[in-house]
Amino acid sequence: MARNSHTLSLFLLFLTLVGTSHAGGIAIYWGQHSDEGTLYEACATRRYTHINIAFLERFGNGRIPKLNLAGHCNPSTKSCTRIGDHIRYCQSRGITVLLSIGGGIGRYSLASVEDARDFSKYLWNTFLGGTSFSRPFGHAVLDGIDFDIELGSAQYWQYLARFLKDYHGVYLSAAPQCPFPDRFLEKITLRDHGNNGQLLFHMERYFWGCRRQRARLEAVLSRPKC
Repeated sequence: MARNSHTLSLFLLFLTLVGTSHAGGIAIYWGQHSDEGTLYEACATRRYTHINIAFLERFGNGRIPKLNLAGHCNPSTKSCTRIGDHIRYCQSRGITVLLSIGGGIGRYSLASVEDARDFSKYLWNTFLGGTSFSRPFGHAVLDGIDFDIELGSAQYWQYLARFLKDYHGVYLSAAPQCPFPDRFLEKITLRDHGNNGQLLFHMERYFWGCRRQRARLEAVLSRPKC
């Protein structure tokens, strides 16, 4: 559903599941258009409750992970560290900031359960609460990971979610596509919601092709334990 053409004008409805309660909020994808403004500016509008930084578009199966922020910064020159200040500013305003992995283009897949485990460690140490010599956003600690899986194999994503969930306080989100159940995310959405993290789901409110599926999606998303 989420494509690399997402800009700040694309709004998503977030359904947040916490225990037996759920609440709504506005979420956006940021990072795929050089004219969309800075992350700081997006948060300063106070319009959004969640922002997904998009995308980590290459990873898994022996690939060197690649972060693509479409001209906002270049991780290889360490120019993305300034975005870390923006991330902390957003969080100070109560906005949840996640890293979106996948997207509509790129090269990514998981080759095995062990590959999923290794990638979860990479995400934890590079973007979340761990430590690494290579942290594109410097000392900023993102709140979690967004699964925008649209390409390649549907295998092993549930294990990645499970390993990430084992790190205390990590938010997980998923962007289901129109066909229901989503072949990439079905096992995550239905089985891997646990107590250590919060599992968030979102879908495009005005993606007309999804209208017939929306009622069935919401029925699943409203369950206390997915």
